[in-house]
Amino acid sequence: MRPKSLAEVAARTAEGDSFDRCLANFLDAFYASPAAGALEEVPRRLYASGNEVGRIQDAYLAATAEELARTFNLPSPEWARAEGRQLHRPWFASPLASLRAVLLQESPPAFRCRNLFVSGNALSRA
Repeated sequence: MRPKSLAEVAARTAEGDSFDRCLANFLDAFYASPAAGALEEVPRRLYASGNEVGRIQDAYLAATAEELARTFNLPSPEWARAEGRQLHRPWFASPLASLRAVLLQESPPAFRCRNLFVSGNALSRA
């Protein structure tokens, strides 16, 4: 069963499921039927567990919500702009220093403003 919201992605991740798999499954469902409701519910904080990965995932969920809202002309959810949904230090999707310039350039605005540097197609499912 695919997550129908970003809140569901966070809940399943907190229960031990793979964040990447849950997010990919959510994106498949969202692209099939884009709706503001899938972005509105506030996802639980994954950083609450105290690990740095949770902080990155919290920021990633917010960036995803904002980028999908922008792309599909939907209202951007307020929770995505909340304190703690951005990183204080840059995070790069690849550990390769040679790719950092590409990630800096390609990163969509919703990710870049949260100090997340990903490829331009980070949310694509093609």
